[in-house]
Amino acid sequence: MQKVSQGTARLGGADLFDLDLIKKHDKAGPRYTSYPTAPMFHDGIDSQAYAQTLKGVACDETPLSLYIHIPFCNTVCYYCGCNKIVTKQYDRAQPYLDLLFQEIDKVASLVGKTRPVTQLHFGGGTPTFLNDNQIRALMGKLRESFQFVADDKAEYSIEMDPRECTPDTVKTLREVGFNRMSMGVQDFDPIVQKAVNRIQSKEVTLNVLNDARREGFQSMNIDLMYGLPHQTVETFDATLNQIIEFSPDRIALFNYAHLPEMFMPQRRIDASAMPSPQEKLNILEHSIHKLIDAGYVFIGMDHFAKPDDELTIAQQQGKLYRNFQGYSTQADCDLIGLGLTSIGYVGGSFFQNQKEMDTYATAIQEDGLAVFRGYTLSDEDHVRRAVIMRLMCDFKLDFSQFEQAFHIHFKKHFAAALVDLEDMQADGLLQLREDGLEVLPAGRLMIRNVAMVFDEHLRQKAQQNQFSKVL
Repeated sequence: MQKVSQGTARLGGADLFDLDLIKKHDKAGPRYTSYPTAPMFHDGIDSQAYAQTLKGVACDETPLSLYIHIPFCNTVCYYCGCNKIVTKQYDRAQPYLDLLFQEIDKVASLVGKTRPVTQLHFGGGTPTFLNDNQIRALMGKLRESFQFVADDKAEYSIEMDPRECTPDTVKTLREVGFNRMSMGVQDFDPIVQKAVNRIQSKEVTLNVLNDARREGFQSMNIDLMYGLPHQTVETFDATLNQIIEFSPDRIALFNYAHLPEMFMPQRRIDASAMPSPQEKLNILEHSIHKLIDAGYVFIGMDHFAKPDDELTIAQQQGKLYRNFQGYSTQADCDLIGLGLTSIGYVGGSFFQNQKEMDTYATAIQEDGLAVFRGYTLSDEDHVRRAVIMRLMCDFKLDFSQFEQAFHIHFKKHFAAALVDLEDMQADGLLQLREDGLEVLPAGRLMIRNVAMVFDEHLRQKAQQNQFSKVL
């Protein structure tokens, strides 16, 4: 696999972090795993509209991506903002699978089996809440319903809780086709773990990582989180040392967004024990420098990857994409969401399933589909979605590409946005040119700020209070 030069990969760690500029520009905003963002979804789109859309794209030749939501967790992590059901009753999994199988049958009957599946992601919750036989049954159902390409030509990934993953489970996951794994760690410090109710030893984590490598998983990602109670630069440095020693292919360094009014479990976190805003930024700065010095490439947002990782190569080639699962090397294709609260993107529209188990179950039993809201993109949305996608993935824009693709005059079309960017240019976050723009190293951490300038819906409505802060 081709490698990126170390000079390009490192970017100059000091240039990525300018505390004064961060304080000036840090504000709440979307993560842009979709555009438009979820607050724009409305109940004017339902299962009938979804069924018609699936039929309409059945003959397309482009690949499909599948997202499967497994909502169950056996314990609650206080920081978590995911859609989940906390239970120790493992027998709840089978009735849910029965509903999921009905949904798969209905979707497959509408979209057909001719389009190749090149991306699959199991999220949650905790997907390994399912036992090994249930995992085999679910993957068997998916494979008989859709056309999967060989796993060496695709991304088949699963989110893991190392505390609920035996060597046999890792073996099963690889046998059924998974080739990528993402594990939550957040922090190894026992005081921090107790404060957020996630007790997970480094030994347990390392065991699963080693099992995955032994079974032939192509890529392992580890999630970390800064801003949790009792974290300091010194304590988090110890966690970073362990992670760097583990040497995962990818690292996600997430900002903890304390929004207890939106996520009830966060009310159990002692806000007075959280690091001060200054200490939180210190942790971030130290982490960035440490990971870059260890040889990781800053991909974007909060993601780092090794120089020879597929994400790094895709970014260098201008082929990186972004969807609800984060950064991806797969083309921007139709995404089918399956399961409780899942979101799909098909035929230029977003579709979201019911969020409550009772309403999801009723809808599936009655119709086989459970969509309750969504959004159909306008022509203008498609233009802006493409601009934001390339910003988030490439840190630059070539105006001519959008002029050719969408038949617009870029500088006239986005005149107001380009004026708004002048302040960022004056601060050295980006460089505006006659034919494009480039986000400079100091602006890469604030790429969401740059993207927000092109967000027409955000400009029209004060939605910032629905999102976490950028850093």
